[in-house]
This record gives sequence, C-alpha cells and structure tokens, in this order.
Amino acid sequence: MSTRSGLLDRHIAFLEALRAAGLPVSISEDLDAVSVLQALDWADRATLKEGYAATLVKRHQWRPTFDALFDLYFPRMIGEGAGGRLDPAAEGVEGEAGEGGDTGADPEAPPGARDNGPALGELRERLEQALLDGDQEALDALAVEMVGRFGAMPGRGPGLSSWSAYTALQRVAPGELVDQIVQGLMADGRTEEEADRLAGRRIGGFTRQVEADARRRIGEEKGPDHVAQAALRPTIDRLDFLSMRRSDLEEMRREIQPLARRLATRLTQQHHAHRRGPLDFRRTVRASVSTGGVPLTTHHKPKRPHRSELVVLCDVSGSVANFAQFTLLLVFALRDQFTKVRAFTFIDHVHEVTHHFKPGADVVDVMTELAASTAQAALWGRTNYGRALTTFAEKHADAIGPRTALLVLGDARSNYSDLAVDTLSELVDQCRHAWWLNPEHQRHWDTGDSAASRYAAAMPMVECRNLTQLTEFVHQVL
Repeated sequence: MSTRSGLLDRHIAFLEALRAAGLPVSISEDLDAVSVLQALDWADRATLKEGYAATLVKRHQWRPTFDALFDLYFPRMIGEGAGGRLDPAAEGVEGEAGEGGDTGADPEAPPGARDNGPALGELRERLEQALLDGDQEALDALAVEMVGRFGAMPGRGPGLSSWSAYTALQRVAPGELVDQIVQGLMADGRTEEEADRLAGRRIGGFTRQVEADARRRIGEEKGPDHVAQAALRPTIDRLDFLSMRRSDLEEMRREIQPLARRLATRLTQQHHAHRRGPLDFRRTVRASVSTGGVPLTTHHKPKRPHRSELVVLCDVSGSVANFAQFTLLLVFALRDQFTKVRAFTFIDHVHEVTHHFKPGADVVDVMTELAASTAQAALWGRTNYGRALTTFAEKHADAIGPRTALLVLGDARSNYSDLAVDTLSELVDQCRHAWWLNPEHQRHWDTGDSAASRYAAAMPMVECRNLTQLTEFVHQVL
C-alpha cells in the first residue's frame, strides 16, 4: 500500500503510474503539467483533469488509460460521497420491507448497503429511465449506489478486496434493459438501428462507470498503486493480441489505418533522408584534384531500389486468429512499400486471401470476409503446420522467389503433428528475407506442443505480442 501523502507525492505517483501503463511521459511534460496546474482552480476537478490531459496525453488511444488512472489518484469522492448515505429513495423501500421484520439483506453488509428484491427493482427502474434520458449526472450517482449496495463483499479473507463490479453488474444486469431502452428511443423518433447502437453505447458506458467506481473503492482500501498495477488494463497498443476482448478488437480496428499512415509517413521520410547510395571513392578522389587533394565534395553511387515482394503465411486457428488478421490488415495498408503482396491463411490447409484486400476496402468488411474464409483453411479443424507448409510448397511454389520476403504468422503449436521443418528451410533458402512472428511470450515457447525452437532454427523468430512490438518490427524491416 502506498505511503505517499501530499499533493506533490500524489502528482509524482500519478506520473509513475502513467509511465508504467505505457504512456511516454517525459520530464519536460512533467514540468509543463505542474505549470498548467498552477494556473488552474483546484476546486474544479473537470478542468484539472483536462489540464493534466492536455500536457500528458499525446494520442487519443491513451486517453482511456489516463482517465482510469486519474480517477484512481484524484477520485471525485470518498466512500459514498459527501452525504455518506445511499439514495434516499431507497429508504422508503427498506422501511416497507422492515415492517415484515425481514428485509432479505445480508446481516454482514456494511451500513446503508441494502440488497433486497424491492430495492433491486426500484434501482433498475431508475437506471432504465436514466439510460433512456441519457442523464449522465444520474448515471454517475447510480453507478456509485449500485456498487455500494450490490457490489459489497464483506467478510472476505485478508488481502482480498471487499468490492466487486462483477457482482454488482450480475445482480442488477443492466444488459437486460436493452430492449426497453431501444423501444423508448424508437418512440422518440429514432430508427431501430440508431436506437440499438445508442442503447449499446449507453449501457457500455454505464458498465465502465461501475467498474471505475469499484476500482475507486478498492483504491481507498489498498491504495491506488496496488489497483494501477493489478486491475488496470494496459493501453490498446500494449495489450496482448491473445487476451483481447470484443470491445478491444473494435478499438484495434480503428487504430490500424491511422497507424499505417504514421508508419508510411515515417518510412517515406527516412527513405528520402537516405536517398544517396554508397560513397563512390573513385569519383570523389578525382574531384579532389581540383582542390589540392582535399575531398571537399563527396560523390555517391546511385541508390538502387530494393523493394521486395512480400508473401504472408498466417495461422488463423482460434488461438491466434486476431493476431493474424490485424497483422494482415497492417501489412496491406503498407503494401505500397512492396512491389507485390500475396497472403495465405491456414489451419491444416492453405487458402489464398489476397483478393480480399482491395484498395479502399472497408476494414470491417475485410475482417468479416477473413473470418468467413477461415473455414476454407481447414480440412480437419486442428492446426497442422507440417501439412500446411507442405501444401504451400506444392501448390504455391510460384509465390517464392529470389526477391521474395516471407513472413510467417503463428504460435508454432502444431498439436504434436509432423512439423515439416526441412520444407520450411527449403522455402527460406529460396527467399531474399524470412521472418516468423510469434504472438506468445517467449517464456511460453517450447512448452506443451510448441515447436518454436525447431522452427526458429530454420528462420528468425520474433516475439510479437502487441501492436507496439508489431509496429517496431514493421519499422525495422522496412
């Protein structure tokens, strides 16, 4: 538990948490934040938050992590807030239940945490109305009340938190209110598609509020440093491909095209900076005769274009499908850096998917088509690298040549089947370059049915667990 106190110590702890979460906060930005905070009214928490964000957050995908950490280190309330009690409307419910002598509440629950049938029904009614109206102030209060009443877990063992967002969400089940909210929004004149999208967005936002309030309460018990290390998810660019949730996948899709544009711009700038070829020693010496043998001007040989043809071979089995799909999207967004790009997917059979990546194609459509084509990459449904490599060498030998760069994407787990390492070595010998990207942490290589080391002996294998590592690899290779 953190022992720091005081404004300066809290500021320093907050910046350390941001750095630990993957946000690059420099010393100069730290000083800029201090300068901004000197000019702001500390009584206005919203303004203070925006001032911090303006100096410390450089990319929009880092904002959710910043918001979560800010709420931990500078919470908007302590406990149940200034009043110290739950919503007064529930008092009547409790009183009516109390006439019968049995409220159904947990006798070990903390004071004010009333959990019974009437209280649950009354809160759900207020939640439905607030979601329908989009009343953010009411939703903020309901999130606090919901965790305080239905998320309390008293009597747990030492070291365990006494608050759970999961318990509160399971008890209240806001997701079950979608149909009522959609009907209400359609009654206000929205189409069914608009109403469904808006209802999902509001319920998703409220769910995140409940999770944030549970983190705030746990932070009060154990300190914000503990919660930041144990409960906070990393930024989307540092989140492992293999542990992504559906909401993470949607956010990742939005990041692919901006990332590709930034990479393409950086690569173009570097190529222009290195436009000159190697030193032409003979011409430089000849030119130095006119200056008394001093080579004031250097001459260089013309730079030869070295763009390669890229062939991507992807394992799209369930364990690594997300990694393969996002890597394919990034590669095809950078296809102008290659003379030609061809892509193949496999589980135990090889299927070419190059035709799905048309210029200007919508990312969602491409992802849907790739998911549908997964069935054509499997015969028996079990990953078999040996069969896939052999089939690729037999049926698509024309894809490999002296100008080819071969990129294999997969976890090298072949269900203890034949590996066809010799076939892979032959393919690598025919290529100009070859790399294998493995989405697993290196400590998991060669565990279970992993044949990472055996494949790494045939071609260089690189750990590529998240978008940051993928970006670094693409930048280094190109």
